[in-house]
Parts: sequence; structure tokens; C-alpha cells
Amino acid sequence: MTRDFERQTQRAPDEVRAEIERTREQIASSAEALRHEVVVRTDWREWVRRKPGPCLVGAFAVGFLIARRWK
Repeated sequence: MTRDFERQTQRAPDEVRAEIERTREQIASSAEALRHEVVVRTDWREWVRRKPGPCLVGAFAVGFLIARRWK
């Protein structure tokens, strides 16, 4: 029984290499998508464009706190 299982699970080296290459491409694609998502999520201009009110309030609060410290 073990030998039958070994024969079924063994793959040709070309198949293994092809699978490794497909996996590399998937990882590269996922990493690129993640990089893009991080850039979009951390772009302050996009935050201001989407939600100008809360950003204005936040900027005012930060300015107010800085001004009070320097008094």
C-alpha cells in the first residue's frame, strides 16, 4: 500500500518546477497588490479628498495642541 501511495504522489521534476514558477508568480502578484493597497491607504491626500471634514478638524486639533505647548 505504501508503494502505491508513493507512486501516486511522486511527480516529474518538470511538474514541480512549473508549480514552483506558478507559485512565484502568484506571490509576486500578491506582493504588488499589497504594495499598491498600502500606498493608497497611507496617502494623506486621498484621506483629505475622501473625508475633508474630519481631516480639517484633526488638523485644527493638532495645531491647537502645538500652539498651547509653545505658549
